[in-house]
Amino acid sequence: MQFGVFTVGDVTVDPTNGREPTERERIKAMVAIALKAEEVGLDVFATGEHHNPPFVPSSPTTMLGYIAARTERLLLSTATTLITTNDPVKIAEDYAMLQHLADGRVDLMMGRGNTGPVYPWFGQDIRNGIPLAIEHYDLLHRLWREDVVDWKGRLRTPLQSFTSTPRPLDGVPPFVWHGSIRSPEIAEQAAYYGDGFFHNHIFWPKEHTQRLVSLYRQRFEHYGHGSADQAIVGLGGQVFMRKNSQDAVREFRPYFDNAPVYGHGPSLEDFTKETPLTVGSPQQVIDRTLSFRDYVGDYQRQLFLIDHAGLPLKTVLEQLDILGEEVIPVLRKEFDSLRPAHVPEAPTHASLVAKAGGAKDTTVHAVDDVTGKAPEANR
Repeated sequence: MQFGVFTVGDVTVDPTNGREPTERERIKAMVAIALKAEEVGLDVFATGEHHNPPFVPSSPTTMLGYIAARTERLLLSTATTLITTNDPVKIAEDYAMLQHLADGRVDLMMGRGNTGPVYPWFGQDIRNGIPLAIEHYDLLHRLWREDVVDWKGRLRTPLQSFTSTPRPLDGVPPFVWHGSIRSPEIAEQAAYYGDGFFHNHIFWPKEHTQRLVSLYRQRFEHYGHGSADQAIVGLGGQVFMRKNSQDAVREFRPYFDNAPVYGHGPSLEDFTKETPLTVGSPQQVIDRTLSFRDYVGDYQRQLFLIDHAGLPLKTVLEQLDILGEEVIPVLRKEFDSLRPAHVPEAPTHASLVAKAGGAKDTTVHAVDDVTGKAPEANR
């Protein structure tokens, strides 16, 4: 079981003092959160991708590459890589490069995002959202697995004898999660390829999450990748903790009430009742998180959102201390004891290399225009 944090990188006014961080401050805070996550023993740091205010993470590979250079163990991921508006060739090359720099400590989550205007900003039509996700990922999947690709689709110009460089580290592409909160087509896509499925598990009641995860599991088995309970599932969630639950509620309430997404809507009490948001003591977070297994089954990754809604960095780092010292050790032990032996652990680069039969040097050498052979073959 992997545990970590994900961030959407919002620049939000702190409602308790009216102060809004600068973009630089927010970017540096995200890095500090990642470094702290490794320090306290978490497994994963994931960043979203946004191209509009009030968000700053427009270039996940830049941020993750910087964090990779300053960490040793932390698995670096995306909370969304926009498969619809990013070109799949660029995704293939950027994340393979990051994979090499991070010594394999990379995976990524494909998604369509939740900002409609991003489509025309990158020359696409939102009405093609699902077809773009399907077609682009088909190409990306091939670019990472075939040295020379000939490809023709409907929504992108064709490729002829194209080689994406660098090739994936050790001949093994980064593991891919497909993230969705509302689209059964994306759950189907994840199942078809035998990839992971991630539900951000924030805005919806548990029944909604259960339906999508159940669909993914059924289709994973249908496509012959294993039994339904062997499908690779990840969940998000939101927490805010203090030693005493009353203190947690009192401190978090102004942030909740003024949050850009759900502020000025349902009460904190209603939202915590109807969604997985947990505001309380560490033991309450442990109990609530363990209950997720009751409706999604055994799963492989749990990420928490802890730095949104204008919370100051100092408070976020305190939350990480609580996660690392009091919450994650208990969750790790409990989930591991409950997971049957036939249910796989979360994929890592090492496990994927082993599954592939060992590391391979997949460097593709240039071809001589005259002989049609690699230069060393002419010597």
